[in-house]
Amino acid sequence: MQFSEALLDRLASAHGYTHCFFVAGGNTMHLLNAARSRFICIPVVHEVSAGIAAEYFNATNLDNKKGFALVTAGPGLTNIVTSIAGAYLESRNLLVIGGQVKTIDMKSSTMRQNGIQEIDGVSIVQSIANKAARILKPITSADLDSLLQQPGREGPVFLEIPLDVQAATVSESPKNLKIQTINVNKFKNREAETLFVNSIIEALKESNRPIILLGGGVSNKTSRILNLALNNLGIPIMTTWNGISHYASDQENYWGRPNTWGQRSSNLLIQQCDLLIAIGTRLGLQQTGFAWAEFAPIGKIFQIEIDKSEIEKGHPKISNSLVSDANSFLHSFVDEVSTLKFNFRDWIEFGASIIKKFPLSESSNVTSEGYINPYDFILTLSELLSNETNIIPASSGGAFTVSMQALKTKQGQLVISNKGLASMGYGLAGAIGAYASNHRPTILIEGDGGFAQNLQELGTVARQNSNIKIFIFSNRGYASILMTQRNYFNGAYIGCDETTGLGLPNWELLASAFGIPYFKLTARNFNQESIREILEKTGPFLIEVDIDPEQTYWPKINSKILPNGQMVSNPLHKMSPPLEEELEHQVLPYFFDRLE
Repeated sequence: MQFSEALLDRLASAHGYTHCFFVAGGNTMHLLNAARSRFICIPVVHEVSAGIAAEYFNATNLDNKKGFALVTAGPGLTNIVTSIAGAYLESRNLLVIGGQVKTIDMKSSTMRQNGIQEIDGVSIVQSIANKAARILKPITSADLDSLLQQPGREGPVFLEIPLDVQAATVSESPKNLKIQTINVNKFKNREAETLFVNSIIEALKESNRPIILLGGGVSNKTSRILNLALNNLGIPIMTTWNGISHYASDQENYWGRPNTWGQRSSNLLIQQCDLLIAIGTRLGLQQTGFAWAEFAPIGKIFQIEIDKSEIEKGHPKISNSLVSDANSFLHSFVDEVSTLKFNFRDWIEFGASIIKKFPLSESSNVTSEGYINPYDFILTLSELLSNETNIIPASSGGAFTVSMQALKTKQGQLVISNKGLASMGYGLAGAIGAYASNHRPTILIEGDGGFAQNLQELGTVARQNSNIKIFIFSNRGYASILMTQRNYFNGAYIGCDETTGLGLPNWELLASAFGIPYFKLTARNFNQESIREILEKTGPFLIEVDIDPEQTYWPKINSKILPNGQMVSNPLHKMSPPLEEELEHQVLPYFFDRLE
């Protein structure tokens, strides 16, 4: 058999790969021919979509199935670089197999190119991949297993295979050969976990205002298993944006999603905790705010993170830390703490009062007459979505931040974005991958500017007849860029909307061109019933949501530019628009008590 067949047999039999997202190319012809009989192969129009779809497939699959991307040499590789970078920053599993010209045609070290479409893919992606390797001769199953295994922080693996190596003859594939697992004890050290859990228990005994923050390092499988136990701990739970699926908004001790674009009540509360247990989150700058020295200023921070370099990066200030797999640790933590009796009722009641005081659709936002308030839209949509739904809130821009602020999640829903790279155009390809992963109804929410960057995949949606409802926030451009240019450059606009040179399609005509049903949601027909009717239909649907181009998006952490050009940001509790001084003192009593 060919090496291509042996390699893909191994992916299917030993590593759980079931789906291949690809764009056909000459330099992957043997791999693609082998893939068609071994996997569900989904062709996409652009290679970047193959990578995004595979990443989201893996992130939303609960059955240990995996998808990979297959791209040809040259432009196939350069086109997928963005999605490799996105998966790397979000620490997500993504296997990309790339073609290459025949080994005899490969360039020397001093040449720019010899073979047709030849480019050095390994050199291009090695800084944004956990592993990047060029396979110049057939390798054994054990060698392949070693390349694919990632005992620590997950990320992309890129394998580049020349055309003649793909076609090389090898002995029959050893499908049933056991995987020789590499040592992962340093990430699952039971003794270290036990000691760290004990130190947290001692801190809880002294605490009056603890918070647990669940991050993306916790898997959906783990959070589902432990959900009831976490609820019974009686400790407030918050989630990062990547951990949004781990805890439902209607659970009594759920306190939302703190962030620089977070929910105001969550930011107020996390700044008043006296103990923060951060599990599976790197506590990056978007999480802590750029004013990281003022993050959780009166609390001890215990951080559990698999990447030692994240713990040692210097911000925020950590009281105690453990390098460990978040899932293993969370099981140990819940097992021990669930046997103890802590009473944080006063703190929980205080938190509930703060959450009640600040609605997710703030009156400070201005929506011109005749347009839909995007916060009200997300809140309405939240009520109608079932528990078994994939939600893809794009990855950047106004549609993304509104979704992450206002979305009320339900137990069982899977919400996924890629905020690390925060690239426009992620939504549609991500929705394709998520739907292929579990065939749940899938909801995509994306701004018109971002959607336009990858709109060619409407062809993939139509051809697959995917049950994806696409809600496009139609505000005639890049709303977040327009806001930046308004706030920091006195409205000196450029390249942010149709009046400054940006061209966007007629969405109704575009949907018709792909044979996808279309509906325009306006202020006049915006209600639960009109949305419910769309959600109940099978197959794809494109819904244009009429959003004010001048819509404001509050609350957020603002920054100011100093005379020397330096930008200074507010801490998390000082979101804009600012609270009146009397109200601020009412809702931040523990924060101000420490100053007296």
